[in-house]
Amino acid sequence: MSELDNEIASSSKSNYIMLAIETSCDETSVAVVRNGREVLSNIISSQIETHKKFGGVVPEIASRKHVESITAILEEALREAQVGLTDIDTIAVTQGPGLIGALLVGVVAAKSLALALDVPLIGTHHIAGHIYANHLMGDIVYPALALVVSGGHTEIVLLEQEGKFRILGRTRDDAVGEAYDKVARALQFPYPGGPYVDRLAQEATEEIVLPRAWLEPDSYDFSFSGLKSAVLSEINRSRMKGESPDFSALAKGFQQSVIDVVTSKAIKAAKEFNVRQMLLCGGVAANRGLRDKLSSLCEEAGLPLLIPTNQLCTDNAAMIAAAADLKWRRGEFSSLDLKAEPILSLEDWSVND
Repeated sequence: MSELDNEIASSSKSNYIMLAIETSCDETSVAVVRNGREVLSNIISSQIETHKKFGGVVPEIASRKHVESITAILEEALREAQVGLTDIDTIAVTQGPGLIGALLVGVVAAKSLALALDVPLIGTHHIAGHIYANHLMGDIVYPALALVVSGGHTEIVLLEQEGKFRILGRTRDDAVGEAYDKVARALQFPYPGGPYVDRLAQEATEEIVLPRAWLEPDSYDFSFSGLKSAVLSEINRSRMKGESPDFSALAKGFQQSVIDVVTSKAIKAAKEFNVRQMLLCGGVAANRGLRDKLSSLCEEAGLPLLIPTNQLCTDNAAMIAAAADLKWRRGEFSSLDLKAEPILSLEDWSVND
């Protein structure tokens, strides 16, 4: 541990201001957070309109947009928080996982700031951020179970204690968000299609029942590629008969299949590991059908549930600050040779004992 680390470690960890940066995919975000819980600002610049014409995120374009906007977003975050750079005690940044070019923009900016301000740097795991976004909503009670559902990740994560992550199950192919976007494209919705499918499913009066991929009886893994294929088969079957596909019934069938599988496995894991709280995390956590179903199941099981606000579900820097607080309070800082890690392990990022 360096002289700076020793100085920080010996000082109070409960009164500090962190500046956090998130650039893992197609949102540029900077937040200023006091004491790991009080969000002074959380500025998010989305690239949806840029990528919509391509039907998905183009990595090279995403990186370029981060470069163009990071300085302006940083200045806006400081202005809204009413603090100056000299008030910042530490810098946190998404180290991974994510798109390598996008991650590099944030990492370089964070290292530059940490060096210039002579403050500690904390490389942070993106999924830990999604999980600890819940900590901005209320206290997390351990052991807890996190159901992570986002564009690139679908995982069931056990938190036996604060900052300790154990992955019980993950997707073997498409993540939930990817499956939604692919099905939305088949239903002729623009990117990102998840909200359109959710809204259509909520409005539907009919349902085309689609298969559920439960996998092995003892597995907490997921698979959604077959479900996506089932949707395409239904569309092709209708057209071969000269009929118009019932997109609303398909949207409902698709959404019900996804929700049944992910919520059932989450509740089963919660009971097996005797957790005291359920956490819903990730961009797809904003899905109304998923929120309603998981809320109902948790209520039936007598299991408290935390769900972030819609803004905290999407990629944002406040969640990165919430996760980085785990490292700050333990004096676990990153060196200035920190590298972007597109496949960074969540379990390896866990705090030290």
